[in-house]
Amino acid sequence: MMKEQTILLIGGKGKTGRRVAERLLNIGYKNIRIGSRSETPPFDWENPDTWPAAIAGVDAVYVTFQPDLAIPTAAETIQKFATLGTNSGIQKIVLLSGRGETEAQVSEKIVMDTVKNWTIVRASWFNQNFSESIFLEPILSGQVALPRAEALEPFIDADDIADVVVEALTDDKHNGQIYELTGPSLLTFPQAIDQIAKATGNNIVFQSLTLEENVALLRQYQLPEDHIWLFNYLFSEVLDGRNASVTEDVQKVLGRKAKDFTAYVKEIAATGIWNSATHKQAVNQGQITKI
Repeated sequence: MMKEQTILLIGGKGKTGRRVAERLLNIGYKNIRIGSRSETPPFDWENPDTWPAAIAGVDAVYVTFQPDLAIPTAAETIQKFATLGTNSGIQKIVLLSGRGETEAQVSEKIVMDTVKNWTIVRASWFNQNFSESIFLEPILSGQVALPRAEALEPFIDADDIADVVVEALTDDKHNGQIYELTGPSLLTFPQAIDQIAKATGNNIVFQSLTLEENVALLRQYQLPEDHIWLFNYLFSEVLDGRNASVTEDVQKVLGRKAKDFTAYVKEIAATGIWNSATHKQAVNQGQITKI
């Protein structure tokens, strides 16, 4: 029985991983294993000694790689994991990748060439970056400063990604497929912030930076250099116009359209997460993740 298989979700506490876990449990998959340093057995990308116990007896894996498949060490790590997993009996890997990330495609190719069955899910920038991750604190402060103010991005909802991943994990008709997931409309970052400001009634100022100014600002905040490199890579390479188009892959897989950014904003505004007091309470209750 398919629902008796053991599925490992690497990054199972992150934005998409926890949503995939919830959905699998809701449709009757009980043997769900969360791949995280805090779990038992633990899983740590930086410690390959943790991998054998985490994948023992696993049939399928959802792979999210931290911090991003574009980093220089990702390909070597993915090669080691894919080889070990295949030799250990893993039948399928669903890999979350970034849309338009040329460097990430090296790891995609490794998975395609190594594992028995695979599905590649390339995602645009997440809606949830504005409510669960990197842009939340600036929104709460009332000032968002970013480069590439002119770049158009088809923001995709994490719920849609999770629904596609569940389909890929549980239905073999998705084996050997590459899906590019986007929302149904193109927005610039200033337009996205403006929608949030209007929905919340908050005054949120968008400041356009050059790439150089952004790097200097991140260093001022004392971010690690590898995080600064990744942030600069995403804004300088991925947001150069190559992703300024929408796909229908969400509808192709799910039979429905992807959630529009406007609908996402309306839903999140109703929760009060973009209200400072409500946000503080959510953090204390563990409802907000930085992953």
